[in-house]
Amino acid sequence: MSNPAPSPTLELAQALISRQSVTPEDAGCQTLMIERLEAIGFTIYPLRFGDVDNFWAVRGESGPLLAFAGHTDVVPTGPESNWQHPPFNPIIDDGYLCGRGAADMKGSLASMLVACEDFVAEHPNHNGRIAFLITSDEEGPAHNGTVKVVEWLEQQGKKIDWCIVGEPSSTEVLGDVIKNGRRGSLGAELTVKGIQGHVAYPHLAANPIHLAAPVLAELASSEWDQGNQYFPATTFQISNFNSGTGATNVIPGEAHIVFNFRFSTEVTEEQLRQRTEAILQKHGLEYDLTWKLSGQPFITEEGTLVDAVVKAVAETTGTQPQLSTSGGTSDGRFIAPTGAQVVELGPVNATIHKVDERVRASDLDQLTKVYCQTLRNLLAD
Repeated sequence: MSNPAPSPTLELAQALISRQSVTPEDAGCQTLMIERLEAIGFTIYPLRFGDVDNFWAVRGESGPLLAFAGHTDVVPTGPESNWQHPPFNPIIDDGYLCGRGAADMKGSLASMLVACEDFVAEHPNHNGRIAFLITSDEEGPAHNGTVKVVEWLEQQGKKIDWCIVGEPSSTEVLGDVIKNGRRGSLGAELTVKGIQGHVAYPHLAANPIHLAAPVLAELASSEWDQGNQYFPATTFQISNFNSGTGATNVIPGEAHIVFNFRFSTEVTEEQLRQRTEAILQKHGLEYDLTWKLSGQPFITEEGTLVDAVVKAVAETTGTQPQLSTSGGTSDGRFIAPTGAQVVELGPVNATIHKVDERVRASDLDQLTKVYCQTLRNLLAD
């Protein structure tokens, strides 16, 4: 007995996964999406910045604008021999769609596009406008992707009212978590300077590891804020510590430390910098410190978009979503500062970036229905 033909969503998801779009390559994914969107009346604006392909697509002339945002690039697979199935040869196995990008986030892209096809067929004269903001630079440096498209939109005077980012937000079952904000991310690289010498003559040297240890202990034990109703307390984490010459009898001359703050709206980037540097100076260190802000915290409070998406999930799946700001950063950090309401809703995230990435096939069909119902809740004529 032959297997039934895959649904339109699964067919499109497989076509996208089969394209080896390891960041920042797009490998033809956007061309496929653009052809489908043009067929249902979207106007397309290809936007290439540097080596990155992006596009903006919009349908409708006036009224509130709902944008679907996402990325076609995926992370590297690692050794393909470690995969149960070839990562770019998508297959449905035991009810799961398997392949790199199934969950993050080609499955969401397929669901978004098919949802729009279904909605436009039902409501060819829908209210407002629908748009797609798609990049191939989300998994990489994110310098020439969504941030540049948003700058272009601002220059064109185009404003997004509501935005759904297709990141895999769900934890146990589809729709159990909707991200309505994200913490800020502030990273730093610290070099503590000492004096190199022989371990048998420490009085002639200054060990930067010993000098750094009490400072790092104080930073790690400090309370930066207590969070609020939307965000947990700000956290400090050391992600890398490197020092030493490789010899056992040499006191090193420098220690290199990489650390990161994930911060709430209760504290500012500048406050974190000032408090950190005050601790360094209190301990009398000689140091170099460079900072990198990856994104400010943002929150979309309950209102038009959140209510429409929560209602769509409940109506479609029977699940009552939890609103959350946990996890890492997303491209929502570039869109929210424009004044847009932003949420993230996508499939279960258990296997993202892992070997044998997969997503329950039926979840993608359900996600298509959720996105379509959200369109109905916001833009039905």
